[in-house]
Amino acid sequence: MEALIFICLILFFIVLIMAKEYAGNRQFLRRKLEQIYADYGKPPERTYSEEELAHISMYYQKHPKEEQIDDITWNDLYMDAVYQRLNTCLSAAGDEYLYYRLRTPTKDIDELLWMERRIRFFMKQEKERHKLQEICCSLGRTGRHSIYEYLDHLDLLGERKSSAYLFWDFLVLLSIGVMFVSLPVGLVGLFGVLCHNLIGYFKEFRQVEPYVTSFAYVRRLLKGTEELGKADISEIEDELAVVREVYRKLRGFMKSSYLITAAGQGSGNPLEVLFDYLRMMFYLDLIRFNKALHELRRHMDEVDRLITVVGQLECAVAVGAFRKSLDKGWCVPELRTPAGESLFLRAEELYHPLLREAVPNTLSAKKGVLLTGSNASGKSTFLRAVAVNALLAQTVYTCAASRYEAPFFRIYSSMSLRDDLAGGDSYYMVEIKSIKRILDRAEQEGELPVLCFVDEVLRGTNTVERIAASTQIMKKLAMGSALCFAATHDIELTKLLEREYDNFHFEERIEENDIFFPYQLMEGPASTRNAIALLKMLKYDERITAEAEAMAERFLRDGNWR
Repeated sequence: MEALIFICLILFFIVLIMAKEYAGNRQFLRRKLEQIYADYGKPPERTYSEEELAHISMYYQKHPKEEQIDDITWNDLYMDAVYQRLNTCLSAAGDEYLYYRLRTPTKDIDELLWMERRIRFFMKQEKERHKLQEICCSLGRTGRHSIYEYLDHLDLLGERKSSAYLFWDFLVLLSIGVMFVSLPVGLVGLFGVLCHNLIGYFKEFRQVEPYVTSFAYVRRLLKGTEELGKADISEIEDELAVVREVYRKLRGFMKSSYLITAAGQGSGNPLEVLFDYLRMMFYLDLIRFNKALHELRRHMDEVDRLITVVGQLECAVAVGAFRKSLDKGWCVPELRTPAGESLFLRAEELYHPLLREAVPNTLSAKKGVLLTGSNASGKSTFLRAVAVNALLAQTVYTCAASRYEAPFFRIYSSMSLRDDLAGGDSYYMVEIKSIKRILDRAEQEGELPVLCFVDEVLRGTNTVERIAASTQIMKKLAMGSALCFAATHDIELTKLLEREYDNFHFEERIEENDIFFPYQLMEGPASTRNAIALLKMLKYDERITAEAEAMAERFLRDGNWR
């Protein structure tokens, strides 16, 4: 009786510890979800390392398509920062799909309308949005690597068989049987076999441990989507049907992978510690790992479909949150095919979504735009604002503007270039190669027109050749199927290209020995300059600024530097 009471007390304390742990986890999750719900529509505060951004791009790398945004354009437009501003996803699937979405402009209006219905649905239906957020929160992220990196390396394991594990399990049972005949012999045999199994287990487990994360994430993905599949949401019934089908096909993996994903994740209570030793001594999780590996290899396409579906749904939630966070307003773009119509781009109160104090501008361009203006007046920022909104229009069907209207475009830029030290190319060589790729795309027939952005055309060479070559390049772009936005300090181009390009400019105001930039787009070429005025404001020697002003005035009057 005393022994029974002691055992009951032990079991009571074990249950009490487990219940306390469960309640604590539930409370932590509830607080976390409440914060997630409250943060909907607020700019995200998450920070990213370079390594993390590299892994986030894996879904994009695994799903190449024509006319995806190339690296030059992505980097020119600081799209990593735009991605981070937009991303409120809670799962690795959402993170990676959103990145893919931003790098994959579509020319299919039906695809955008399909996305729009889901964005609007989750913006309006709070209960369903919270359910999806809860599921994605439970999925979480994979850690240091992308799920696709883990899945790619499954083949490195080769074919794994469990016959050796079963043989040593048999020896354990045989040793126990021998103990009934000869206790000393049985104990020695059992001790020897168990030592072998423990040592062998850790050696084998080290080989499969890198893949446990992928198994665990696929399990979480399946468990979360099982909950999602039970939902009755007519708006996303197509996605739910895919979820149910994939879950049915991967039931075998779910059964086989439990032990291996549970390894090392216990809370430390006595029952789990005891079970851990049994797993190791009998190779239980490694045997199940081999079976789960076989099942997963058979259904890799289904896993990809599941990641895609979850990513699409969470992307819709993230876009809705992004729209709500834009305090200067947003719009659904009006996109159309350019057939039978000249190229154009019209935008009202357009601004850059990364700027906290952005100044909206209105633009109507029926041909290329040549942008002039003084230093720091806003030319480059405006080019990026137009380019980023054009890209957002064809990817997440959202613009930071009150109205955006344009055809579908292929989008390219040549803006933030650098010397290629590794390749041995000077800045000028890098620049002309970058512009050449745009010219080549613009000359291709039977495709969408090109929308391109060039900041300081051919800045890497001398003035005379720069103006001459820039004129001919810009004319060539205007002749082809391209709408070009270019910024320049060469005021001569405004005259040389006045037939092919509309002139716009930004200007500054100098008041009380200080300079102010209104950042308002104005028609016509720039009529002011501020480079020498900035030297004065920084207290350069008066002789330098006076002689510089005199030289500039003589050149503008006489056309030479003498």
